[in-house]
Amino acid sequence: MSSYPYIAIEGAIGVGKTTLARILGDAMHAEVLLEVFEENPFLGDFYADRARYAFQTQVFFLLSRYRQQHRVIASTIRRGPLVSDYLFAKDWLFAHLNLAGDELTMYERVHSILGEQIPTPSLTIFLKASTETLMERITFRDRAYERQISREYIDALRVAYERFFETYTLAPVLAVDTESMDLVRDSAARSEIVGRVRSALQMSSHQLRFPEIEVATADVIDTAEPGSRLQDLQRFHQAVDRANHSRGDLFIDCLGLTSQIGELAGSLRLVWDREEQFLPQVGNRSEARDRALDAVGAELQGRLADALSSLIRIANHAGVDLESAYLGRIDPGRRGKGNPSR
Repeated sequence: MSSYPYIAIEGAIGVGKTTLARILGDAMHAEVLLEVFEENPFLGDFYADRARYAFQTQVFFLLSRYRQQHRVIASTIRRGPLVSDYLFAKDWLFAHLNLAGDELTMYERVHSILGEQIPTPSLTIFLKASTETLMERITFRDRAYERQISREYIDALRVAYERFFETYTLAPVLAVDTESMDLVRDSAARSEIVGRVRSALQMSSHQLRFPEIEVATADVIDTAEPGSRLQDLQRFHQAVDRANHSRGDLFIDCLGLTSQIGELAGSLRLVWDREEQFLPQVGNRSEARDRALDAVGAELQGRLADALSSLIRIANHAGVDLESAYLGRIDPGRRGKGNPSR
């Protein structure tokens, strides 16, 4: 299966990478991968004393970025488009700005090994702005750990990004000057940049596809065999009811199903709450959802099983073959009259 496009956004601190990633994610129905930088325990100390804390900060970022991108990118672009607010290669740029000597040599060896395992973007967007504008945006968002960033460091970083993208050839690059662009409040600016990204993807011979069903429904239906496990489950429930001398009651079973659906909804609400809790930690909604499902999985499994049990009991008491009814619903020409309760 071919992969969907992977777009990475880069630029100096304060240039608007995360804002643009979210805009593109909404406009292109793409997953969004956000860099998790707030969990770095050395970051605040680094901005206060770069020479002392540079190596610890850089190695932590390298391993964190590798762990996040190695886990997320390949699996996500098999399902749909992905937009990230950072490029793995940026770590090399920051390392060369902050490290020297043996520390830089050691870093480069590790980065070279890890970088080979990270997918290359279909398109890299390089956002630019002046040092003054970057400082204004940093001051405006007022993150505690960024309050000690010096103008000199931001200026050096801006220049480093310019030089980095002068020789960057791993992916097509779309350079965007954000100096007078207000992506937050200007809808025209948002539309313009989305259009430019779409055009750049087409020019790079990577059309933006959207998730689709790859196997025709008729092909799936044709592979369905009679006597499959759904019918077996209905027969099993009949045997259990007979063993328990239970005649069943449609009204009682309906009340039970209604209650179980309510409990299922509560479990799903818990999944959504956990997803929002995990999202700031992992920076990607798909991974946050997976972690939430892992945390609530056992409870959710039980709720689904209870609801299915009541649904099967209702079908049995009503004389409905669920498999035939389901197949008939999605393909009326195959509507069957099987009745496992007879």
